Amino acid sequence: MARPSDDQQRALAGLLGLGDHSARKSHYPELAARLDELEAERNRYKWLFENAVHGIFQASLQDGMRAANPALARMLGYDDPQAVLFSLTDLASNLFDGGAEELQAITAILARDRSLHGYETRLRRKDGSHLDVLMNLLLKPGQEGLVEGFVADITERKLAQQHLQQLNDQLEQRVAARTDELLEANRNLQQQIAERKQIARALRDARDAAETANRSKDKYLAAASHDLLQPLNAARLLISTLRERPLPEAEHVLVERTHQALEGAEDLLTDLLDISRLDQAAVKPDVALYRLDELFAPLVSEFRSVADAAGLKLRARVGGYAISTDLRLLTRILRNFLSNACRYTDEGRILLGARRRGEHLRLEVWDSGRGIAQDRLQAIFLEFNQLDVGRAADRKGVGLGLAIVERIARILGYRIEVRSWPGRGSVFSIEVPIGAQMPQAVQQAVPQPSAGDPLPGRRLLVLDNEVSILESMGALLEQWGCEVVTATDQAGALQALQGRAPELILADFHLDHGVVGCAVVRHLRQHFAAAIPAVIITADRSDQCRRALQKLGAPLLNKPVKPGKLRAVLSQLLG
Repeated sequence: MARPSDDQQRALAGLLGLGDHSARKSHYPELAARLDELEAERNRYKWLFENAVHGIFQASLQDGMRAANPALARMLGYDDPQAVLFSLTDLASNLFDGGAEELQAITAILARDRSLHGYETRLRRKDGSHLDVLMNLLLKPGQEGLVEGFVADITERKLAQQHLQQLNDQLEQRVAARTDELLEANRNLQQQIAERKQIARALRDARDAAETANRSKDKYLAAASHDLLQPLNAARLLISTLRERPLPEAEHVLVERTHQALEGAEDLLTDLLDISRLDQAAVKPDVALYRLDELFAPLVSEFRSVADAAGLKLRARVGGYAISTDLRLLTRILRNFLSNACRYTDEGRILLGARRRGEHLRLEVWDSGRGIAQDRLQAIFLEFNQLDVGRAADRKGVGLGLAIVERIARILGYRIEVRSWPGRGSVFSIEVPIGAQMPQAVQQAVPQPSAGDPLPGRRLLVLDNEVSILESMGALLEQWGCEVVTATDQAGALQALQGRAPELILADFHLDHGVVGCAVVRHLRQHFAAAIPAVIITADRSDQCRRALQKLGAPLLNKPVKPGKLRAVLSQLLG
């Protein structure tokens, strides 16, 4: 063989990276990239070969099978693809049902046409049974005698064809006999259709009547609940005023019993109203971006006194997260979790915390209470259901709280999880989407107990069109040491204030003559040229009311007002 010339040797050395430094620098990246591409392509074809649903093989017309994929091995009843690498002799005797003659016929067709498509045959499996298959065979270009084959199992199709032929034969025999039967059945069917039309009309009438009654019930329930919440609000405030005064033991017991009765009625009405609105799909989420401490701080402030009164320790762990949610609806869920934890924990502690799980934040409420048996975890989300309550006197609440939670979570598209260990406690959690980080640094979310009470001596304006609520609210606030100014409308408020701005405004949302409290608050802020903090109190739970409060930038307290929550909100705004 002739020796390459010097120029050829230098070119070859440069191409292979054996030349000078500049040549290697020029060709190495190209060779490396090409090798990577070839390796990736080889791996892709290898993956497709090994994971294909149909059988794939490569065979030589001279030597027999060279390669087979796992799918072909499984078709033939073998565990290892290596077991089906038959020689030409084995192919004729062990695989093709037609033996050597069929193999020769296939070879002849491939030699003539270079391919064989849609070829149906029968193959022998390892256990001696037969397998109907459809094969596509191709002679690989540039490699003489190398065949690539693709095999599909058509056993079910063959069986279906045979069964269809049997059915067709039977059908021809039965057509004549069934004709008379069908005529008779048709007459009966016409009679049944007429009867069913009558039944369908009756069912439609009953359904329309039920839907009308249900809508009327929902409207009545909403109206009745709203109207009953007004006097309950006044009664709750008066009872709370009496509870905080020194009374003789007998009178104190009566006041406590009255308080418990009102609390039960209030919880039932509030929950029924919420259930009604949720079932009517009247609640639409208003998703926005909030800091986690905006959610946790009011809850901790509200439930710390509740936990202290029950002899429990409430702790919160807050991270620097921003969440994308409807703050009002999510607060309702966590408030229910915390309320249940305080109710059903006899001793120990309660923890409110958050854990990140990928793109979601799991908000958790842990307690050290009595726990729930595993087989009863789903039952707690049913309406009017409370576990392990034997007597009516032992019931706490009305059993609607978690039913409301389940509906709100469904509206928001959040996942609720409950884990419990009987005798040790429970954890209720809900997963919330994590939003973009807020621009400002997240501050301490949980307010620490203040050194003193910020309420005594503070001048507050109470605005409500119900005189009974004005009187009861004024009595409670004065008992807390506040200087209270009351009014039923904007003009009365300006007259009562006598040119001196209040430090905080407590306003009802709906006043007389279609005036809303938000408008009066804005007018008073403009009149006194001061950003007077305000709290809106209302029994209205509509989205329109909520949007108006968001524009005003004022917190909402629903009637009947819980004195503990009222005091927590006032302390936070004035502190």
